[in-house]
Amino acid sequence: MRQIVLDTETTGLSAEGGDRIIELGCVELYARKLTGNNLHFYFNPERDSHEDALKVHGISNEFLRDKPKFVELSDDILDYLSDAELIIHNAAFDVGFLNKELERAGKKPLKAYVANVIDTLVMAKEMFPGKRNSLDALCDRLEVDNSGRTLHGALLDAELLADVYINMTRGQEALLIDAGDAPANTQSVAVQVDLSQYVLPVLAANDQELAAHDAVLTQLDKSSGGKTVWRQASAA
Repeated sequence: MRQIVLDTETTGLSAEGGDRIIELGCVELYARKLTGNNLHFYFNPERDSHEDALKVHGISNEFLRDKPKFVELSDDILDYLSDAELIIHNAAFDVGFLNKELERAGKKPLKAYVANVIDTLVMAKEMFPGKRNSLDALCDRLEVDNSGRTLHGALLDAELLADVYINMTRGQEALLIDAGDAPANTQSVAVQVDLSQYVLPVLAANDQELAAHDAVLTQLDKSSGGKTVWRQASAA
């Protein structure tokens, strides 16, 4: 499946309060590999960034003055995201801002255009309960090089999150094989091994091992109120 790792930078923290998206960065994955087909835009938010937001992303109000407005690029953005599975860290934040921008552009909410949204923050909290799960913390934990991240930037953060996501889901690789990717004319090959020449040793349990095994069965029998099948069978 085509996946898009997405991040935004904004003028502040409240989409409902009038804050706007100033940067969108998207990185494409296909079959868990970077394709290089990325998307990156800066936007004129038609308002200034809050001072605290400026300290986070460092994108000045003056730099954004001549950039296109989100509505002008909304069709290009939706075409790029269409039918993809999105991967976002703290998805509620970015999706909330994207939905507000789409509403201003007269478009449907984001879920109408994409296949699914994966929140890597939710994944991280399940995998690493009780630990810090910011993007920087996950980079450190999963040995993803984030030395170039002195300030937040949507494209850089999307690239880092792509590496983090691949590392977090590495154990799922065996489950992600697409039968459609297999060669069309493959044939199964049965390999037969003659075992008649081998003599397999039989190792019997000693008295100590038998006693330990019996003790475990007795404890299980007590825990079940005498309803274990093996005790019933032996009594019969």
